[in-house]
Amino acid sequence: MTSPTTTTQGSPTARPVSAALIGAVVLLTGIAPLATDMYVPAFPDVARDLGTSATAVQLTLTTFFTGMALGQLVGGPFSDQRGRRAPLLAAVAVVLLASVACAIAPSITAMGAARFVQGFAGGWAMVIGRAVVVDLASGPQLVRSLNLVQGVGGIAPVVAPLLGGVVLQLSNWRAPFWVIAVITAVTAVVVWCVVPESLPVERRHAGGLRAFGTAARQVLGNRSYVGYLLVCSAMMVALFAYVATSAFVLRSMNGLSPLEYSASFATNAGGMTVAALVSARLAGRVATRAVIVVGQVLALAAGLALLTGALFWGTPLLLALVCFFLLMVAIGLTIGNSGALANAAVPDHPGTGSAVLGMVQWGTAGVAAPLAGLGGEHTAVPVAVLVSLGAAASLAALAVVARHPA
Repeated sequence: MTSPTTTTQGSPTARPVSAALIGAVVLLTGIAPLATDMYVPAFPDVARDLGTSATAVQLTLTTFFTGMALGQLVGGPFSDQRGRRAPLLAAVAVVLLASVACAIAPSITAMGAARFVQGFAGGWAMVIGRAVVVDLASGPQLVRSLNLVQGVGGIAPVVAPLLGGVVLQLSNWRAPFWVIAVITAVTAVVVWCVVPESLPVERRHAGGLRAFGTAARQVLGNRSYVGYLLVCSAMMVALFAYVATSAFVLRSMNGLSPLEYSASFATNAGGMTVAALVSARLAGRVATRAVIVVGQVLALAAGLALLTGALFWGTPLLLALVCFFLLMVAIGLTIGNSGALANAAVPDHPGTGSAVLGMVQWGTAGVAAPLAGLGGEHTAVPVAVLVSLGAAASLAALAVVARHPA
């Protein structure tokens, strides 16, 4: 149990969440989209240079997502025991080293291992950054802060594919990883200067597997938390089905060039960013659950329309572009809000709550990505099915499991 202090959630004397701190957390959460979206367009080049198959290259996504899931699972409870600042700085340093290892990888095996470490450390940093916000904010401020993190952080998936395309025009597939290393170094400096120690000694848990198990049981025993966890994770299925297959749907099936695809990807990410920023503005004014429902219904409509087009019309380009854009807007309305409500449901265990949330989210991503590609390069049926099922499951979890807040 934690003892009340001046920084306890909900306390009127809690330290405000500054714009600089939000910016630092945005940089931390931007590691994942940068490390993914910048090099996805270079998959064929990686396969050619390392003498391996496209499937083996795609598996580096799965190893990264698996690392992200495990890193968040371990990093959150560890920071509950040891504090936030020192473990966060260590994680950013490891991301930097792993990015360099990816850039110089001599084989696909070495690349996969480096990607796992990069994901593990990135997940560790991401969950601690989110826990810092949860330490310092509560109520509408928490919802607003986490939506701002997602909204401003949406710049990363907008910029990443465009930056990756430019870098690949000037150099080879290794260059994006050097760019990620430089950005990570900048992030380390910002974290050092801006992020405080938000968890005082008297609020830290004893640590150890027993303490983590106890905290995890308490977190997973909270019906509201589990409900919003399911709401968020089901939407992650839809999101990463899109991430894994949109290049095939738009390029292989509809003939877009790499630059045109990057522009489409950036536009969709921009829609997600605007939606998340709108959610942040609505916090405290409109019921957060109502905003989530709007996003879920929008995602379900996009999935069903995409499925209809895939089954009967061969997924025409305009339909695919509209459905993908609507899906990303829906993601902006749902994931940040449901994550904020999940964290708010377990204020005594912000690190463990963030860790379990992140682990399930990125574990789901690691499963959804290969499933979406089961149909090959020339059908959109799998991605349409996963988007529809993810949205429907998210709606069901909100209605049946997640309780209305008091």
